[in-house]
Amino acid sequence: MREDTAAPPEGGFEAAWALGAGIPGWLTEAQARLLWDRAVRLPAGGTVLEIGSHEGRSTVVLAAAARRAGGRVVAVDPFVPGRLFGGPATRQRFEANVARGGLAEVVELRAEPSTRLRPAWTDPIHLLFVDGKHDYWTVADDLRWAQHLPAGADVLLHDAFSSVGVTAGVLRHVLPSRRLAYAGRVGSLARLRVAPPSGRDRARLAAQLPWFARNVLVKVGLRLLRPVARLTGRPVPPDPY
Repeated sequence: MREDTAAPPEGGFEAAWALGAGIPGWLTEAQARLLWDRAVRLPAGGTVLEIGSHEGRSTVVLAAAARRAGGRVVAVDPFVPGRLFGGPATRQRFEANVARGGLAEVVELRAEPSTRLRPAWTDPIHLLFVDGKHDYWTVADDLRWAQHLPAGADVLLHDAFSSVGVTAGVLRHVLPSRRLAYAGRVGSLARLRVAPPSGRDRARLAAQLPWFARNVLVKVGLRLLRPVARLTGRPVPPDPY
């Protein structure tokens, strides 16, 4: 990323969230705190790999935390053109937001699909945050990045229990896994740990399925309300994340 002369963010999580909160995105404050809490535990010079950066809401929180350990964030996002993703315009806003926070030297942008980058990747990573494309096949591939993590490291997976594709990936590749253990969630942000899971870990993961079903029903209901909302001019609440 380009050089920036802005002063680096000072303070702890509150200062980092002051940067992130002004950037459009779906990450909540509580979820951002989880990202911060795990990223400040990086070993000296450690690497956070972020899949799916959008305009940088999560990136600036991760980068502010990584800076404390002399670490870095590798942000992976192809910035696909189109209404949903924004293409080059979204990339420009991402770079501006990172620069505004004085974090440009901490963030390395890889503007390509995570599934294309992964097969050739050889560097160790110490924290993985997955919030990329939400279809089952991409999520399944993104979880394979965990092979670069050491034992005990974290995988943070956004929308784990609010997206059909992400939840399908969790059920197929995390629930029966011998290497990834479910460690809890903040909303739909699941925390996985690189460790052999116990039976209790698997049971706690399976116990989230009713909450996932509730989220799907709410989303369907909100989508059914949108035509009515357009006619009446009333706002429709956002999807639950």
